[in-house]
Parts: sequence; C-alpha cells; structure tokens
Amino acid sequence: MHFILGVDFDNTLVNYDDVFLKTARQMGLIENGAVRHKKNIRDAVRQLPDGETKWQQVQAHVYGKAMDEAVLISGVGRFLKACRSAGLPVYIVSHKTRFAAQDTDRIDLRQAALDWMKQKGFFDFQGFGFSTDQVFFESTRQDKVGRIKQLNCTHFIDDLEETFLEKSFPEQTARILYSSQGEGPRGDMKVLHDWKEIYDHFFSNGR
Repeated sequence: MHFILGVDFDNTLVNYDDVFLKTARQMGLIENGAVRHKKNIRDAVRQLPDGETKWQQVQAHVYGKAMDEAVLISGVGRFLKACRSAGLPVYIVSHKTRFAAQDTDRIDLRQAALDWMKQKGFFDFQGFGFSTDQVFFESTRQDKVGRIKQLNCTHFIDDLEETFLEKSFPEQTARILYSSQGEGPRGDMKVLHDWKEIYDHFFSNGR
C-alpha cells in the first residue's frame, strides 16, 4: 500500500456531542431530553430567534473553553496506530479559524485543538507519533481543499460532504464520508459509519 491519508479534525476525530448538549442546555437554548447529537442540537438552536448567532456562540464555547471536555471517537486510536505500524502517512487538515467571531474571550481555537491533541497522546512517541508538521488548520474550506491537493492525499476522510463538493477538490483523491448517522451512498463518496468500518476499509478489505 502506498497511501497518503488526510483526515478532518472536528467531528471526524473528535466527538463533541456531550459538550454541545451540555453547553446548549446551560445557555438555555434546548430542553432536557433533546437528542444527543451535534446535528440535532444545531438544527434545534438554529430554529430559535437569532438562531444562527446563538449556534455560533455555542460553537465558540465548545471549540474553545470546553475543548478539553471533548473525547476521541471510538476506534480512531486503533486506526492511527495501524497506519503508523504500516508506515502510512496521515495528515490532519481542518477548516478552523484561529478565533471564533462570537467568542468575546478571544480564545485561540487552533492552540486549544493542539493542546487537546497533546493531552490525547498525538505527539507522543509511545502514542500516535504525530509531528505538528502533520497538522494543518486552514481559514477557509477552499484553503483546506488546496492543502489536501498540495499534500497529494490519496484518500480524505471527513464528516462534511461539503468538503468533497468543492469544485476544486482533487479528482484523484478518494472521498470517504464519515457518517455516524447511518446515511447511504452519496455519489462518488464512500460512506463509512464508524472507525471500525474505516479500519476494515484500509486494512481488511485490501484497497
């Protein structure tokens, strides 16, 4: 295998569901009993008056002050260790601005993400063995796609199909949509529902 893998960060490697639920409740935006999933919480908040601004405020808190409450998605660790053992380069490429527009505290979201990765062992030799040179935060989706192209990624894994729908997304890069919501096939995207399926796709099914 000679693959160069690119992976999104937010909601692909990192699960914020509990943090979104807790934050939205604390802000009084949703009621107890709301469905515990980012998409459902987002949709509920956006239906409120001035909902888009309120949702951006929720995101600013979750990706900033509450970043250390987020968890590594189940199966990610096994996959990253397998890639390392197989000598497959993995790059993390994320559309993440340095500051959130609705965050009055001006927390550096990129540094918060790097600190979280450090806590989870991404940069430890005994952990996932990443270098910070393998992590890219881009200010726009177009810049993110440009980075994927520059890195010559053979595959890219993302929870947002909007990334793959960008006109400039490189044709030679296989599109893997990570969807924990059980969605079916989407055009030329390979839809995989958890990190076990992603592991099997690369290491059991013989790509």
